[in-house]
This record gives sequence, structure tokens and C-alpha cells, in this order.
Amino acid sequence: MLKSKNIIVSYFLLSIVFQGFSQHEISKYEYRWAFFHPFAAKKIQNHLKEAMAIYHSVKSSKLLDTVESGGTLDAFRHAYTMAYLSRYVKINKLRKLGKAHERGNEYFFYKNQQEFGERADSLACVMDLRNNELGFEIGKNNKNASKDDLKSIIIEQIKAGNAWKLKKNNQNLYISCQNEPILIENYKRKWFLPKCLIKSNE
Repeated sequence: MLKSKNIIVSYFLLSIVFQGFSQHEISKYEYRWAFFHPFAAKKIQNHLKEAMAIYHSVKSSKLLDTVESGGTLDAFRHAYTMAYLSRYVKINKLRKLGKAHERGNEYFFYKNQQEFGERADSLACVMDLRNNELGFEIGKNNKNASKDDLKSIIIEQIKAGNAWKLKKNNQNLYISCQNEPILIENYKRKWFLPKCLIKSNE
């Protein structure tokens, strides 16, 4: 049984790495989740590629912004992936996986690894977890929607302001809630940044 679990976990880890949901190596927290949820991990390995294909279609079509970290495209990736996977895996298990992923982001932050070209931080993780919750709610209420219909529902919700993003100015720089530019170089090795979490239609 232990051997079969390890095989399933290995497939799960490879699927995450090669299908683009994360851009750093798999953390010990995600590995631990997969070990204790091998059948859920196998289902994710089977279906994650389908969700990521929709994500990349939205990215290329520019239906939202093109910001993979902190913007509405980032919000879509989290909401759609969780909504779609909730058809195959129980939401409570997906919620634990989402939290494990964000713990991994903090772990790799202190190892100077980035995700989608940016350093992780505390508020970015809060944003991701909130957008995961939007995905869970949409997934629960639209179990029979097609993949494209689910995409349209989530885009509509994002444009209506029911998702979250991080505030930026016209120069595409992160700013605080007081509209002060945040100079990332002043926050080296600091997990907590004074970024501003706002509704996705602001």
C-alpha cells in the first residue's frame, strides 16, 4: 500500500510541475497533502491539465489582464482551477491543498525562489486563498456547466468584482492602500508587504 501511495504521489507531483500551476518545485507541505490524499491526488493528476488548458486560452485571448501574479488573470487561474477540480475532488481536500500550496510559497520565499517571475508575500497568499474560495462556490453551484460555460461564469464574476487582485498604479507598480508606491527592494527577506488587496473590478 505504501509503495502504491508513493507512485501516485510521484505522478501528482510531476503533473503539477509540468502543467504550469506553480513555477517552483513542490514543497514538503504539498507532498505531505498528496501522501495523505493519494486518490484525490490521482484525480487531480488526471484533470489538472484540462483546467490549465482553459487558463492558457484565457491568457492568450486577453479576456482579462495579462498579469499572472497579482492581477485578474491570476484570480482566474485560482478560481477556475478550484471550481473545475471540485467536480472530482471534495472541496475540503482542495481547500487543504490550496493552503499547503501557499505555505509552500512562504517556504520558498525564504529560499529566494519566485513564482511567475515574482516573489511571494503574505497578501498575495491571502488573495490566492480568497480566489480559491470563489472557485469553490462557483464549482458547487455550477456542477453541470461545460468547461467553457464555467470559464464564462468565472470571468463574469471577476469583472463584477467578486474576486480579488492587488492594487497597482498606472506604471504597473504595486501600491499601498494609501496609493504609495511599494519599492520591493526595500523589503528584502520580508514576508509582510504593505500591498493593498482590492476587488477585481477596481
